[in-house]
Amino acid sequence: MHTQVKFPERSDFKQIVTARVKQYFEEKKQSSHATYAQIAKVFVLFAWLIATYVALVFYATTVWQAVLLTISAGLAMAGIGFCVQHDGNHGSFSRRKWVNKLAAYSLDALGGSSYLWTNKHNVNHHTYTNIADHDDDIDTGVLGRMAPSQPRLWFHRWQHIYLWFLYGLLPPKWQLVDDFVTVIRGSDGTNPVKRPQGWDMFIFVAGKLFSFTWVFVIPSLFHPIWQVVLFYLLATWCMGVVLAVVFQLAHVVEETEFPTPQEPSGSMEFPWAEHQVITTANFAPRSKVLTWFLGGLNYQIEHHLFPWIAHAHYPHISPIVKEVCEACQLPYHSHPTMWEAVHSHYRLLKAMGKPTPS
Repeated sequence: MHTQVKFPERSDFKQIVTARVKQYFEEKKQSSHATYAQIAKVFVLFAWLIATYVALVFYATTVWQAVLLTISAGLAMAGIGFCVQHDGNHGSFSRRKWVNKLAAYSLDALGGSSYLWTNKHNVNHHTYTNIADHDDDIDTGVLGRMAPSQPRLWFHRWQHIYLWFLYGLLPPKWQLVDDFVTVIRGSDGTNPVKRPQGWDMFIFVAGKLFSFTWVFVIPSLFHPIWQVVLFYLLATWCMGVVLAVVFQLAHVVEETEFPTPQEPSGSMEFPWAEHQVITTANFAPRSKVLTWFLGGLNYQIEHHLFPWIAHAHYPHISPIVKEVCEACQLPYHSHPTMWEAVHSHYRLLKAMGKPTPS
């Protein structure tokens, strides 16, 4: 049984930064939901995936064509995950609930579960960011050590080498094993999860059937099943590496902190908003290409403070958040490039694998 985490209630920083961001939208007379450009991106990403899928299943004639198209499909699925389902599940895509639900269901169409994602990501990760045994995103079981409070095993000395490959195995593990185990057991590891019922259960089952049909059944009518499975694993591996690395670069880097609750009260040192800032980092803020493809998740500080704001606005509110952080004497971690963030994540993994992390 985990210690119940308790954050201090008072947060001058949260009040100030919220007021400043609210003032920004009022002055611009803009909605905090998706822009027209963000809506257009949804159609571009799905067109990318559908065109790639059709070319792969019906027109690819050589191994290299199939490999390149499979990689393209993996990247397209990652883009949909970043830019469509993520905003939908946070309720930031639209003021209309049914539109957000529709966007969220794109995850079910890709083989995941929007219902389980909400619990795993919106609740566990966004509430307890970088708190070991509470934040699922830094829990890789015995295979990795992300935080100083997690136990170190002898083979972790090589985790900075092997974890990059294992990141790619997460999507098929979620889709084919973890989602079903979680629903059957009613728990995600040691965290209880309410089983989906009614419409939620229908979407869970329908999503699995739909994704299995387009991923396995239709291609197997035209290609040997072993080839279908092989290219499924390649596509999901590419998607998994991209998804995992992006989320790790936001939290599991040298600059971020891994606070632990006091025992036995479970009290945290900082209020929730300050906690989000010290445990999160941005990267490549000047890259318009990455910002477009990653759904603004290279602006993770802004996302964690304002998950209900659509990602198209993060670059614009970033200067405001940074200014308030500096005024409140809070760090504002940001790597100038993605490559620098990758290096930082690599060095942290290496440090965490040592007997005495430096």
